[in-house]
Amino acid sequence: MKRITTFFGLIIFIILISCQNKVPVRHTLADIETAFQKGLLSKASQWADSVLKEGKTDSLTAAKLFYFIDVSERIKTDFSVPESEIDARLKKEFGSYSQNDKKLWEKNNWLEYGVIDGEKRYFKRAVSNLKLILASHQSQVPGAKGLITDQLSLFRLKHSHDVIAASANGKPVVPVTMKVTYQLTVNADAVPAGELVRCWLPFPREVHARQGNVALQKTIPAAHFMAPDTLGQRSVYLEQKAVQGKPVVFELQFSYQSKAQYFDLSKLKILPYDKTSMIFKKYTAQQYPQIVFSKEIKQLSDSIVNGNSSPSEIVKKLYYWINDHIIWTGALEYSIMTQIPKYVLANHRGDCGMQTLLFMSMARYQGIPVKWQSGWMMHPGEVNLHDWCEVYYEGVGWVPLDMSFNLQNSVDLKEKEFYISGIDAYRMIVNDAISSPLVPSKLFPRSEPYDFQRGEVEWSRGNLYFNQWDYHMSVAY
Repeated sequence: MKRITTFFGLIIFIILISCQNKVPVRHTLADIETAFQKGLLSKASQWADSVLKEGKTDSLTAAKLFYFIDVSERIKTDFSVPESEIDARLKKEFGSYSQNDKKLWEKNNWLEYGVIDGEKRYFKRAVSNLKLILASHQSQVPGAKGLITDQLSLFRLKHSHDVIAASANGKPVVPVTMKVTYQLTVNADAVPAGELVRCWLPFPREVHARQGNVALQKTIPAAHFMAPDTLGQRSVYLEQKAVQGKPVVFELQFSYQSKAQYFDLSKLKILPYDKTSMIFKKYTAQQYPQIVFSKEIKQLSDSIVNGNSSPSEIVKKLYYWINDHIIWTGALEYSIMTQIPKYVLANHRGDCGMQTLLFMSMARYQGIPVKWQSGWMMHPGEVNLHDWCEVYYEGVGWVPLDMSFNLQNSVDLKEKEFYISGIDAYRMIVNDAISSPLVPSKLFPRSEPYDFQRGEVEWSRGNLYFNQWDYHMSVAY
C-alpha cells in the first residue's frame, strides 16, 4: 500500500511541476482580431501586448498589434459611460421616461452604446445626441434643421445677405481681420519629467484668395518650425521637455484676414469637364477608407441625381437630399470609424465632417471634382472646429460648399442656397486635404488620422491621445 501511495504521489508531483513549467498559449493575430470584433477590448489589448513583448513579429504584424492596442483604448474613451450614469443623465434631461422608450432608442441606435468587455458602455455624447434626434423626428418637416432661428443662424443669414450684395463673379469680399491665441495644454505628468514632448499646432493657409495677411506674432516655446504651405495640412511644430507636476503648454499667437465668397452659378458659364486633367482625375477618385464608391453610395446617388447631367444641378440635388435626411449630431472620433459615410447612411446622422464626406463620396461618384477643406468656424461666440469642401466647375474654378450649414430660412432663393456655392468670411482654413503628412514627420499614429484641427502630440514612447491634453482658442475681431 505504501508503494502505491508513493507512486500516485510521484504522479501528482510530476503533474504539478509540468503545470508550473507550462508554456503560455501564444495567441494569433486572428485570435486578437476576433476578440476585438466581439468587443473584448481588454483581452485583445493584453494578447496583442503579450505577442509584442516576445519580439518575434515582423513589422507589418507589429503594426497591426499596435493598432488593436491603440484603437481599443480610443473606443473605451468614447464609450466611457456606464448604464447607471446614462440613466441618471436621461432622467436629468427628460425628467421621466419609460424602459420601453429606452429600449426603442437603443434599438434605433439613437441612444448609442457598445458592449465592451461584457458590459454596456454608452457613447459619451449619447444623451445630447438623442435630444437632437428626437427634436428632429418630432418636427417631421423636410429641411426643418435649416429653419431654426438661433443667434448663429440669424448672424449667418444677415452676413450672407451682405456677401451676395457685395459679390461679383466669385470675387472674395467683406474682409474680416482676426487676432488669435491658440493654446494646447498637455496634462501634468502625462509624460515623465525630462522627456521631450513634440507638438504640431494648426495654422492658417496662405494659398487662398479668401485668406491672407497671415502673421505669426509669438510662439511658446519661442523655437518653432512652420510647415510649408505646399502641404495639404498646415502646422507649426514646437517641442519642450516635461517638468514633474506641471502641464506642458504650447501656444501660438497670430493674426490673419479672411474673406467671404459667393458664386451665382446661374450667371456663370460652366463648361464640360476635361476628363484628362489632373484636377478631374484626382478629385473624382476614391480615397480609401473614407471616400469609397460602395453599392449603397452608387444606388443612393443615382436615385437622387435621376439622370441629370448638369454639374450644378447634380450638386444641388445631393445637397438638398443630405439637408433633408441627415441630422447634425456630435460625432465619434473619426479614428474609430472604419467608413464614415456608411455610418451616416445607416444612422441618418453625423457632424459637419461626416456629412461632408458623404456629399464628397456621392459627388465624386457622379463625376464632380470635390476636395476637402477644413479648419475652424470663427463666428463671434461660436468659434469651433469645422469641416466643409470645395466643388470644381470647369470654366469657373473651385467653389466653396458647406454641407452642414444647410439651407437657410429665407424666401430669397440665393440666401436660402447660399452655402451651396458660397461661404462666409468667418473661417480659418487649415486643411485642403485628408491625411496629409505633417512636417517634421510624426513617429506614431495620429490622434486624428484624417483631419487636422486641434493639433497632434507625442513623445518618445508613443502618441498622446485627446484625453491626455486639452486645447483652447480665443479670437479678437
